[in-house]
Amino acid sequence: MRLVLVTRLGCHLCDQALSLLRSLGHEPELVDVDADDRLHDLYDWRVPVVLVDDRVVAEGRITLEQLSRAVGKGV
Repeated sequence: MRLVLVTRLGCHLCDQALSLLRSLGHEPELVDVDADDRLHDLYDWRVPVVLVDDRVVAEGRITLEQLSRAVGKGV
């Protein structure tokens, strides 16, 4: 499973999403929405965005319940 968190500097919702993912035992690949034109076009106002195998599974105000359903507990 490829787990990506689309984030941006200074985004408190992004920090919360990262903490939630880590609490489930996952360490996502972090990508900055402002560093890539394609990602910016897709996700600018949607961050944070969690992708599993290139599919959006959660965005915006992300809850532990959403992430637990989408990615489960890590190892």
